[in-house]
Amino acid sequence: MKTISAKKKDFTRAWHLVDAQNQILGRLASQVASILRGKHKPTFTPHVDGGDHVVVINAGLVQLTGDKLVSKTYYRHSDYPGGFKSTTAGKLLSERPERLVRWAIEGMLPKTKLGRAMGKKLRVYAGPEHPHTAQQVQPLELIGTARRDR
Repeated sequence: MKTISAKKKDFTRAWHLVDAQNQILGRLASQVASILRGKHKPTFTPHVDGGDHVVVINAGLVQLTGDKLVSKTYYRHSDYPGGFKSTTAGKLLSERPERLVRWAIEGMLPKTKLGRAMGKKLRVYAGPEHPHTAQQVQPLELIGTARRDR
């Protein structure tokens, strides 16, 4: 019995469409990151970028549980003195929802050159329209990510 190590040329890339409307952000991000990595394929190889392209629409309608809209804070620094900035998830969701979803997904990818290459296959849009109809994007139903009304 041999272990097969897949090469980059052995993979075919599909395009998936994910609707983020009423989806919980963390659950959505973990499943999209898995698709970008290629873990859903039987030929998954950790050191090869074998994942598919993912288009996320309706990023502005994603849900956060608990009080994360006011308590979750994102930090950044410009590398200049006094360049520390912070913003809450609620403000980010209202102003730049694409950035909130992208940061959640990219945070679950490897922090290497390979992870950055995987992140380039992600497209996030705040509304329902996207310019990728020529790629014949197939809708993808995520498992257990929709928010249930209590």
